[in-house]
Amino acid sequence: MSEKTPPPTTTTTKAATLSRPCVLIIAMAGVERFANKGVGSNLVTYLTGVVGMSTAAAAKSVIAWNGVSFMLPLVSAILADSYWDDRYCTIAVSSLLYVLGMVALTTWALLRTRMRRSTLFFPLYLMSIGQGGYQPSLQAFGADQLSIGDDDDDDTEPSATPEEKAKVKSMFFQWWYFGMCSGSLLGNSTMSYVQDNFGWGLGFAIPSAVMAISVAAFFCCTPLYKQQTQAKGSGNKPSPNSVFKVLKSILASRKISLPSRDDNGDAASELELQEKPLKAEPADDTKESSLDDEAAPGVAKVILGLLPIWAILLVFAVIFQQPMTFFTKQGMLMDHTIGVGSGSFVIPPAMLQSSITVSIILLVPMYDRMIIPLINAVTGGSDGITVLQRIGVGMVLSVVAMVTAALVESWRLRVAPAVRLTIFWLLPQYVLLGISDVFTVVGMQEFFYTQVPASMRTTGIGLYLSVFGVGGFLGAFLITALEMATARPGNARGWFSDDPREARLDNFYWFLALLCFISFVIFTHLCKYYNGKSASGR
Repeated sequence: MSEKTPPPTTTTTKAATLSRPCVLIIAMAGVERFANKGVGSNLVTYLTGVVGMSTAAAAKSVIAWNGVSFMLPLVSAILADSYWDDRYCTIAVSSLLYVLGMVALTTWALLRTRMRRSTLFFPLYLMSIGQGGYQPSLQAFGADQLSIGDDDDDDTEPSATPEEKAKVKSMFFQWWYFGMCSGSLLGNSTMSYVQDNFGWGLGFAIPSAVMAISVAAFFCCTPLYKQQTQAKGSGNKPSPNSVFKVLKSILASRKISLPSRDDNGDAASELELQEKPLKAEPADDTKESSLDDEAAPGVAKVILGLLPIWAILLVFAVIFQQPMTFFTKQGMLMDHTIGVGSGSFVIPPAMLQSSITVSIILLVPMYDRMIIPLINAVTGGSDGITVLQRIGVGMVLSVVAMVTAALVESWRLRVAPAVRLTIFWLLPQYVLLGISDVFTVVGMQEFFYTQVPASMRTTGIGLYLSVFGVGGFLGAFLITALEMATARPGNARGWFSDDPREARLDNFYWFLALLCFISFVIFTHLCKYYNGKSASGR
């Protein structure tokens, strides 16, 4: 019998999907945001109304705390990529510290009358340490679970095209942010109400319990994960000193060289070629060390090329802090009561932060199905917009949001005290910032994750998070500088006076809008150097 000729193979395009472990990790990210926002979204109210701090001092404390929380992921990411065995262990240890800090904060709130004010910051910063290791490792660990089609590993799926891999990667970052914002929505809306109406002890205990349950679920689901444990010296990750050699190379550099317009990712390709010999002869420690020395400048070139974009995004990070600080304080000066008499309902000002997350939750599912097709219809293209264009759109929207906030505050000052504006006049600025986040924050995640070598992906995510950390410190510095610059006799705090008749938050919002506009102009110039495919997100 003659052998039958096999039928011609047909190439079928698999639908881009996320694996079950990946979805589980996204859900855990949402739970972490619920716990974090359940504590942080209303913290400025707790510091001013319960602890007794001034408005400016409370705002700077919250901003500094957030700054440290966003800076520590970069430190832990470098350690995770250099010394620690795998991301799973990093998540395990940091999650326990996270829960311990939340439990300590709840205990402090219950025993507040017996505690010194300064001790409040110990549990808060213990949470920051836990979050520093938990957040970037969890996101990188979730990206490790990516798949094309069924349950196949993205790294071992031979039939997956680069376009399919890019699509599922973009889908992960969008749904990751969707999950985080869903958790933030619940934390902002429910916990601020519980804290204002049922007490701060209960308001801190609930997020602590939820976070503890999430950590327990993470350990129970361990068999489902694709763990990429990388042994030292295997060549699959940098050797213990390689990342620090990168930092040393960066510090030793006298200038920042932007990638050429014609590079098209050649720097990353050059790096991969330099890494190959590390995998060929891992047993030769001397040769591995010398090759690490040669590879470090290549890695440094990649990171140095990201620093200009990183620096320009700091102003956006300052604006990112406003809903938790001055937007909330602004709402406390407005009418936030619905109804009259016994049927009235008092809206906690921090609850309006939920409008940001609602905007994000509604917009993320629409992005690929409506926004990208609309952009393609207008431009006549088929690839939508690049990652950098997405970031730029968000920056423009953040400028519009701050202009709107300044106009609303100016109007409030003009009509007060004769008329007390309703708090719902703040909704436009919240919604605009939410839409801005969908473009800028999601774009930042994908940009920094894809612009570094595969062995330094956790560091890339830490670099993205550090934008908000340094931006927090920059925001605190701006408040202090403007306090000093605008102080007047009888008003030592200037624009940030505790007296609502003397405070001028509208001027501060105009100042931030101007800074963000200037940074956007510089950003558009820098984008000319990132026209390669590696920055397109496609």
